[in-house]
Amino acid sequence: MLYQIFSFLLEVAAGLLGSACLLRLYMQHQRIPFGNPIGNLVFALSDWLVLPLRRLVPPAGRWDLASLAGAVLLKLAQYLLLWLMTGGALVVVPIMAVFGVIGLVVYGLTGLLIVYAVLSWVQAHSPLHDVIARLVEPPLRPLRRIVPMVGGMDLTPLILLVLLQVASIVLQHALRSVLSGLVLG
Repeated sequence: MLYQIFSFLLEVAAGLLGSACLLRLYMQHQRIPFGNPIGNLVFALSDWLVLPLRRLVPPAGRWDLASLAGAVLLKLAQYLLLWLMTGGALVVVPIMAVFGVIGLVVYGLTGLLIVYAVLSWVQAHSPLHDVIARLVEPPLRPLRRIVPMVGGMDLTPLILLVLLQVASIVLQHALRSVLSGLVLG
């Protein structure tokens, strides 16, 4: 029971802070200004980790690799602490961290799409909706070229949500396969 509680709390903390780092990376890449409630939250949650990492990890073009490194380090710390509690093969910790960061990307985009859909129904002209729309537009754009409007409705967010759920299932299966290969191999 204590392990489950500790694991859950670690997942929440690493997920929230890691997601903030990844959102910072993505917002900077998309050149979305941070002078909005989302930007303020992202800075508040990630400055303590990203700013020191910038001294060690330079950006690559428009990609803030210090933010990515922050997310990876948070997931590494999460799985290292869990490993210290349970033991096992240490080699699985970095693998779990990489899969954990990819999972954060999938879940983060899923969350952004849900917020985008809800805001489009209730507050379509709010500044928050504009920021979220700029974040979800790049992954929706290729789908919008393929999928026509149906009865005046844009179904691409729903299609992308389904694709993200499929990606999540594939990711979990791939992680199990890699881990079983390491344990058995």
